[in-house]
Amino acid sequence: MSSAPSDTHSKLIGYLLWIFGFLGAHRFYYGKPVTGTIWFFTLGLLGIGWLIDLFLIPAMDRDADFRYQAGPVNYSLAWVLLTFLGIFGLHRFYMGKFLTGILYLLTGGFFLIGVLYDFWTLNDQISMKHAKRGIFN
Repeated sequence: MSSAPSDTHSKLIGYLLWIFGFLGAHRFYYGKPVTGTIWFFTLGLLGIGWLIDLFLIPAMDRDADFRYQAGPVNYSLAWVLLTFLGIFGLHRFYMGKFLTGILYLLTGGFFLIGVLYDFWTLNDQISMKHAKRGIFN
């Protein structure tokens, strides 16, 4: 028997990131870093995949809600901070990672390589933070 999903990701944020989706932001948000990277380098598969994603976001949101557990760190807020202010490390400060937050602030997100790394791993970083706090059983 499957338990009800927690509401970890937001369709509203998903659609906001979809506006920039030809760069893959919404796909990274929903935990799809491989296709997010493909979208980034192909401008959303030349716009075709980007348009199709308009209809796929509800399913991606549902999948993310099943895959990730809610906890004290809000996935959506962390993703908005990363997407729009990642080079300043605000998402890292929000997650309590003050040392790397300061380093991101001083180095432009480790010269953007750290920001790219966080696009690939932010959902897992938050999940691990929740697990360390005893959120998972």
